[in-house]
Amino acid sequence: QVQLVESGGGLVQPGGSLRLSCAASGSISICPGMGWYRQGPGKQREFVAWITTNDSDSTTHADSVKGRFTISRGYAKNTLYLQMNRLESEDSAVYYCSAVCDSSRYWGQGTQVTVSS
Repeated sequence: QVQLVESGGGLVQPGGSLRLSCAASGSISICPGMGWYRQGPGKQREFVAWITTNDSDSTTHADSVKGRFTISRGYAKNTLYLQMNRLESEDSAVYYCSAVCDSSRYWGQGTQVTVSS
């Protein structure tokens, strides 16, 4: 079992920044990848960013956030981050941390990000 807990969401003005965190616990050593998804009002959940959990920590970002958002992991490898810069109103959504572990997908409870003046 893997538990994921997100934090760091909130209200920010357009052009501002936020950093989301995801604390992972449990059998995370069997998880080859972790990432972020988001779901805006009336929209389907969509991919934001992904990082492989091997030594290379290779990353992938959705085109809509490329150059503005950066996914990374903490030194202890059990914390996932999403640095979000130059936020836009279209980025408003509930952001979910996700992990794929031993062919099962796990989700956190989500954290709300609202971009508004």
